[in-house]
Amino acid sequence: MKIVTILGARPQFIKAGSVSREISFQKQAGVEIEEIIIHTGQHYDPNMSDIFFEEMKIPKPNYFLGICGKSHAGMTGQMMEKIEEVLLKENPDWVLVYGDTNSTLAGALAATKLHIKIAHVEAGLRSFNKRMPEEINRILTDRVSNLLFCPTEIALENLKKEGIDNWGNQIKAIQSGDVMYEGALFYQKIAQKPTSIKVDRDFILCTIHRAENTDDLNRLNNILKALNQIGKAKQVIIPLHPRTRKIIELNNLDTSNLSIVNPLGYLNMIWLIDHCNLVMTDSGGLQKEAYFFLKPCITLREETEWLELVKTGTNFIVGADEQKILDAYNHLTKIDNRFFKTNLYGNGLASKIIISELVNTFLLDNT
Repeated sequence: MKIVTILGARPQFIKAGSVSREISFQKQAGVEIEEIIIHTGQHYDPNMSDIFFEEMKIPKPNYFLGICGKSHAGMTGQMMEKIEEVLLKENPDWVLVYGDTNSTLAGALAATKLHIKIAHVEAGLRSFNKRMPEEINRILTDRVSNLLFCPTEIALENLKKEGIDNWGNQIKAIQSGDVMYEGALFYQKIAQKPTSIKVDRDFILCTIHRAENTDDLNRLNNILKALNQIGKAKQVIIPLHPRTRKIIELNNLDTSNLSIVNPLGYLNMIWLIDHCNLVMTDSGGLQKEAYFFLKPCITLREETEWLELVKTGTNFIVGADEQKILDAYNHLTKIDNRFFKTNLYGNGLASKIIISELVNTFLLDNT
C-alpha cells in the first residue's frame, strides 16, 4: 500500500511524525506500506533544516514544491497543479492530509479529481467563522475525503450535524483521538530547556501570531497592556516573530514587563509548556498542548475550534479585551488538576487507529 502525505507547515510535520513512526513500526512487523511525503513549502520556516528532521525524528520530504508567498487562490491553484504531477507519477492508494492549511485543501482537491482516496486527519473541527480561511479549508476537505479521522467527540458530532450519513457509502468518519497528543507524549521525553532566556521558577508562556491580533494595533495594544499588568507579578515569556516585534517597536507599544525572545524550536516550546504555570495564546495547537500538560489556557481569540476545552473550564476565550484577559488570569491561577479529563483526545493511540483503518480499507478494496 502506498500513501502520499501532503504537508505545508511545521506543525503539520510534527503531527504527521506520529503517523510516520507508526508506519515504520508496521513495516518492521512485515506490513508492506510505503509513505511518500510532499512538502508544498506553504510556510517558509528557517528552523526546518536537516537538523530539524533529525532532532524531531521525522522523515525528510521526498518532494519540496517551494510554493509560498502568494494569495490564497494563487497558492492553492499552483499547489494543485504541482501535487497532481506527483500523484500521477507516484500513483498512490491513499492521499493523507492534515488540518486546515491551503496545502490540505490543495492536496484533497488534486487527489479527488484523480479519483485517489483521501484520508483527512483532524476532520470535523469547526470554529463556525467562515471569515477564517482555515474554516473553509476544513469544510471543503472533509466534504471530498473518504476517511475522516476526528480527534474528538465534538468533531464527530459536527460531521453528523452536517449530514455525513447522507454523503454516500464511500465516506466514513472515525473518532481516532488526536495525533498531537501522541506527539506531545513522545516529544516530552526529549524536550530541551531554552538557553536564550533566563527562566524563572514560575512563569507564563504566551504566543501571539494571528493576523487578527498582530495587524490590528488596537487589539495588539490591549493584549500587551494586560500582559504587562500580569508581568509585574510573574514572568511572561513571549517567543515573538520578528514581524510582530517590528510592529511593536514602530508603534512604541509597551513591553517593559515582558520577556520577549525570538521564535523557538518545538523541543524548546514543549519544555516551556511542560514547565509553565499558564498558557496564553491565539494558536489552535498550543491550546491543546496546554491541556495535554495539564496547564490552563487563556485564548486570545473570539472563538476556538476546541470547544471541549472551554466546556471543561480549563480554557477561557477572551479575545483582545484587557479586562477579560485579567479576569481570566485571576480565575485560572486558582484551578487545579481536577479540571483536566485525560480522555478528551484519546489514549495516545491515534496513529495506530489511522493506519489500521487505511490498511483494512485498502484490503477490502482489493479483495
